[in-house]
Formats: sequence, C-alpha cells, structure tokens
Amino acid sequence: MSGYTKELKELIKKVEATRPKRVERAKKGERFPSLTMDQRKEWLKRYHPDYKIEGRRAVLAGPNKGDVFPEEVAVLLESKSLLDAEGLSISKFDYETDVLIIGGGGAGTAAALYAAAAGSNVILSTKLRHGDSNTVMAEGGIQCADHEGDSPYFHYLDVMGGGHLTNQPDLVAAMTNDAPLIVSWLEEMGLMFDKLPTGRMKVRHGGGTSRKRMHSSGDMTGAEIMRVLRDEAQNRTEKIKVMEFSPAVELLTDKSGAIAGAVLYNLETREYYIVAAKSVIIATGGFGRLHIQGFPTTNHYGATADGIVMAYRAGVKMRDLDSTQYHPTGAVFPEQNVGLLITEKVRGLGTQLVNAEGEEFCFPLEPRDIETSCIIRECLEIGKGINTPTGRIGVWLDSPMIDLIHGEGAIRKELPAKYIQFKRYNIDISKEPMLIYPTLHYQNGGLSINDKSETSIKGLYSAGEVTGGVHGRNRLMGNSLLDILVFGRRAGQNAAEYSKKTASYLAPTLNHVKAFHKELDKAGIKAPVKAPVLLPDYAPDHVKKRQWQ
Repeated sequence: MSGYTKELKELIKKVEATRPKRVERAKKGERFPSLTMDQRKEWLKRYHPDYKIEGRRAVLAGPNKGDVFPEEVAVLLESKSLLDAEGLSISKFDYETDVLIIGGGGAGTAAALYAAAAGSNVILSTKLRHGDSNTVMAEGGIQCADHEGDSPYFHYLDVMGGGHLTNQPDLVAAMTNDAPLIVSWLEEMGLMFDKLPTGRMKVRHGGGTSRKRMHSSGDMTGAEIMRVLRDEAQNRTEKIKVMEFSPAVELLTDKSGAIAGAVLYNLETREYYIVAAKSVIIATGGFGRLHIQGFPTTNHYGATADGIVMAYRAGVKMRDLDSTQYHPTGAVFPEQNVGLLITEKVRGLGTQLVNAEGEEFCFPLEPRDIETSCIIRECLEIGKGINTPTGRIGVWLDSPMIDLIHGEGAIRKELPAKYIQFKRYNIDISKEPMLIYPTLHYQNGGLSINDKSETSIKGLYSAGEVTGGVHGRNRLMGNSLLDILVFGRRAGQNAAEYSKKTASYLAPTLNHVKAFHKELDKAGIKAPVKAPVLLPDYAPDHVKKRQWQ
C-alpha cells in the first residue's frame, strides 16, 4: 500500500506516462537544455529568495554596520550577551588549554586532530553530543580532482564559476589544491569510499561541475566522515578533551583585543566555565535553524549562528552573510519528511525534475541556486506544481528512472538511507517519484578569514560553514565536506603553531562585550534580544506565554 494519497497517485500516472520516452532520451545522453548565462541571471533575480527585498534590512551596529542582511540574522548581530559583562568574575580559570575549539562537527574535529598531532593540548567544546552537526547529515559526497582528465585547476574554475566569481580566490585555491591530501587522509583513517571492482574510487558529476570528481560513501558520506573523525579523536584522549553539551556563549579577549579563551555553558548543570586558551577556533556551523524567510531546513538542531554572534561582538567582520543556499530538492511529502535533504547525487544518477503534467522543465545539474529558481518558477509562476494535502507545493523528482537506467536494485545500493527514509512511510522510491521543493540548506557567508584560517583577531581562527569567502554566493555540491576538512586542518595546524609562541595565558576580559553594548545603546536599538540563542524554540506564542505564568 503506497503512502501517497489517491489524488497524488493520479498525478503520478502522468509521470509514468512520459517516463519511457524520458528514460530513452537519458540513455542516449540527451538532456534538457541548460539555461544561458543571461537566463540564469534573470531567473535568479526574479525567483531566488536571496533577491527578495522583503525581510531584509541594514544592521545598525558592529563591523558590518550599514550592510543589509536577512532580518533573522540582523536581529542576532545586534544582540546583547547572555552574560553580565560587568558582574561576572572571570579571573579564575576552570580549564586551561593550548587550543580551544568551539564546535564538534567535521571542521572542529578535524582541527582537533591536527592541533593534537602538532603537539597541542586541545579542548573541544560542543553544544550537543560530539558529532551532532550538519556534517553527519551531509549525503552526496566530497569533491576531489584526483582522476585523469581533471586537476585542481579545473576544480578551481568550477568553484569560482558556481559562486558567480564572488569567491575569495586564495581560499578557493587552498581548498581545491588540498583536496587530494584530504581524501587520502580520510581513506587512511578507514573511510569506506564507494569503489569499482578494480579498487578505484567511483566518481560522479555534481551540479555545476565540468568533471566527474564526486567521491561518496553511498548516500551517507557525511556520517561516514564523522565516524572516522570521531573515532580518531576518541583515541587521542591524552591530547583531546571533549566537553559535550557545553556550548560557548562568549569569547574572552585581553586588554589588547587578542583572544584569551571563552566562556562555556553546561546545558545539563547550567554552570558557566571559564576556559583560558592560547588560541581559539570557531567551528560552530551555520544558521539553518533560523529558518530564513520561513523555509524549512535540512540543518541539525543546533545550527543557530552562535559563532557568528560571538565573533561579531568581538569585532570580526562578516562577508556574504546575506547569501543563503536553498537546496533545490528538499522533501515536501510525507509531512514527517518535510525539509529532508534529497541529495544531489539522486540527480547525478539520472533522475529528472518533472512537473504536474509529467513534463521535464529543467536541466537537472544546473548549479543549486539556478535549480532552485527553476523549481520556484515552475510552481509559483507557471502554475504546474503539485499541491500536498497539508497545503505545501512541489514538483516530482522521478527516482524510478535510476533503476531503469542503471539496473534493478541501483537505488537500494546507491541510496540506502533515502530508500529507508521513504519506505517507512510506505513510499518505494524505486517505483514512485519523490515530491520535492527547495529547502534552506547552507549559509554561504560568515566570518572573514585568510588561507591560514585566521580571523582579524589575534589568536582567533575559524573553519567550516561559519566562515565566508570559499563558496562566494553559491556553493557547489561536495565542496562543503571538503571545505570543513581543508580549513579544519589549516585552523588546527596554525592555531597550534600560534599557541607554541604564546608563553603564558593572557589575562581575560569582557571589554569587547562592554564596548559592543555601548555601541548598541548609542545606535538606539531598543530591547535587543540576548544571544547566542543556543537552541531553537518551536513552541507557539500562546504556549510560551503559558509557560511563564
């Protein structure tokens, strides 16, 4: 018994009616034509959420004063600290370490491993459990130009083009050049990449790429990466101390403005910990759980922009923080799966986007922002979207094509997690298409860094989704997992080197917090919120009101 309603089953018949001809064309290598560069520009401006004027405004204080950001982000950048900067005593340290890493996902754990290998003592503070992050939720793969006919040069050009030439070139060069080293490192640690019978790694196309360079582990690549990273960290307890359920709530600086550590908050005991550190790495991930413009999200529960808030208060300038990536294929049915990422690998295997009439309407491997624009256009302007029983709208992702192109059982072999996720709701994606619509996926911008992962604050480093510059205004598939590991490595190595040159712990202050609060008052910001928010609150207003009576 299918989990689709009677009405949706009738619409699926239109998809099935056009499928044989579409499969035949796909087997011949015939694709729906891609958009021209002029069409891409036009469609982005007309349909992509980043180009909407509504819900955006200039920030009134801080290093990005005057820059326009989404309202959800601007509010947090103008926030006050959770701490009493005047009354909190920070002279006594609860912990001392060479390198403090804030964030326990892929970037933070990679940084911890490399810092420890360089001889540093490391504290890794993580908001939830070690590994709870967007890394573990990433599916499709990691890009690496290590096959014949490819090179970091071509990878570099693809990344710059995908980011609309707004990327920071030195960061892109670092990422693409380091990719083979990173993939080799992962394999040495035991990561199970998909391989051919000959033992060579399988590679596939991703959207916006000129070469096949996507390395994967089924559709659970991020989880597999996080498995090997976490295992390695847990085997180095003499150098790496992991503090779970202990997010950072404020950075500490000395009287000159250099980094001196951070204040952690234990979510279980509600205690504050003062951590003195010779260097600090921010690896807190993105802001997906802010639900920019009301979109559902693929992000994990803790993605609430904590690192951005703390770094901004300390004086780090942000770049491209007005740019958000909406993944074109997020599930919209069944309701329990809303926002669930449908990896780009699905389209790389030959599936097509199909409207309510069973018509293909978009080249399936356009860059993500273009693909998103095509889907929004088809649903909201052309009027050929499919309405769900709960009032959502979407288009079909014709997944049964995979078995028809690659042979029976291909879906279960290549996409085991996705097959299970839909099967539990009585939808067999090897026989029935998936219903999808764009979902908030990735924070394109963030902290400004250089190719050493340094911020503008002495002793403060950053890596991963919390940073900006690598991807410009649009990220290509497979570069997020690469980004976190390349710059996690660089952050760990350089923070360790910096720590070695620092003879003693600096006297910590909250002077930067006091100064920022004064700036907020001067700007006339009334009733600023307190941040970081740490965890999203999904309780409706009437429930919140009742809770505090």
